[in-house]
Amino acid sequence: MKILLLGAGSVVHTQRWANGLTRASVDVVCMSLHPFLDVGWESRVERVRLPHRGIGGYFLNAATVRRTFFERGCDLLNAHYATGYGMLATISGVRPRLISVWGSDVYDFPVKSPVHRALVRSVLRSADGIASTSLVMAEQVRRVMPKGWQGSIDLTPFGVDMQLFTPATEVLSDTRPLVIGTVKTLAHKYGIDTLIRAYALLVSDRVLTAELPDGMVLRLVGGGEQRAALESLVCSLGLQDQVEFIGAVPHAEVPQWLRGFDIYVAASRLDSESFGVAVIEASACELPVVVTRVGGLPEVVVDSETGFIVERDDPQALAIALRCLVLNPYLRGQLGRRGRAHVARTYEWRECVDRMTETYVATRVRSGHAQEGAQCHD
Repeated sequence: MKILLLGAGSVVHTQRWANGLTRASVDVVCMSLHPFLDVGWESRVERVRLPHRGIGGYFLNAATVRRTFFERGCDLLNAHYATGYGMLATISGVRPRLISVWGSDVYDFPVKSPVHRALVRSVLRSADGIASTSLVMAEQVRRVMPKGWQGSIDLTPFGVDMQLFTPATEVLSDTRPLVIGTVKTLAHKYGIDTLIRAYALLVSDRVLTAELPDGMVLRLVGGGEQRAALESLVCSLGLQDQVEFIGAVPHAEVPQWLRGFDIYVAASRLDSESFGVAVIEASACELPVVVTRVGGLPEVVVDSETGFIVERDDPQALAIALRCLVLNPYLRGQLGRRGRAHVARTYEWRECVDRMTETYVATRVRSGHAQEGAQCHD
């Protein structure tokens, strides 16, 4: 099978789908308005930069998409993001057509105006298939669509390469600070300020700190527009010696940073948090996780088994969950091991790629374009 993958080549998730499908013996042509990431691509992924850039490109590149689809002999077009690339795919008229929704395209875009909502509906209704990474986002799609809409939505989780995201192979020193950390963009929507305030409550707990002769560190891996404001918050709380701002790191380096954590936190306040990729990556590294009850995060955590789920914007509740883990190394290990086993059962990357290829076959069948004997992979 040959797929035209239409999406932002500057985003690592697009690259991972293209690479994963290629390794599963699917031929991939990846087309993008955005510049492609410089490194990390499988050599067999054909990359095509669309000629028209900017917002206008979502209209002006339709003929190029259509021509490329047929010249390359593609079997299906998979557009990632219902707005932008999804609209371009729709205007191209290429069939069969699968739209993969990502988050803000079905949470934020439709509420901007009736016109925006009608646009998203048009893109989704005209597709031969819709794919979602999570159940909660699939339900959001149903809320966006007209009442009584009976279309199907395939679940295609974004998985983890269990060979890359592994536990630390060396025993971490007993004479180092305990590390609470996150890997996330420093933006208001991700609740980094909530995490800092919860950490301040831990530091003020004399019983807890007495149990940690080597202290604690809060490690924030990621860059973003809120860094200066968060640094000011840290200073105002007197935590400047205990909070580390690492900055943005390449995705390839994320596993090694995770292996230096003892506890992982995702304190998002975002309802459109469609899927907890960073959380399952942390679980794959055998870290206990604490997440907020928003979007798709509760789907990837088994509460009290692989981690804890707390309410958003509640530093006190977050601090209580963290305190429980800080004081109980046995529990941290137990939750971490269960977390990795859960990810292996549910979100192993190759299995997720297989689910996507199965969705391709189902989409072609629904569209009437299925060819007898067509195979996605060996």
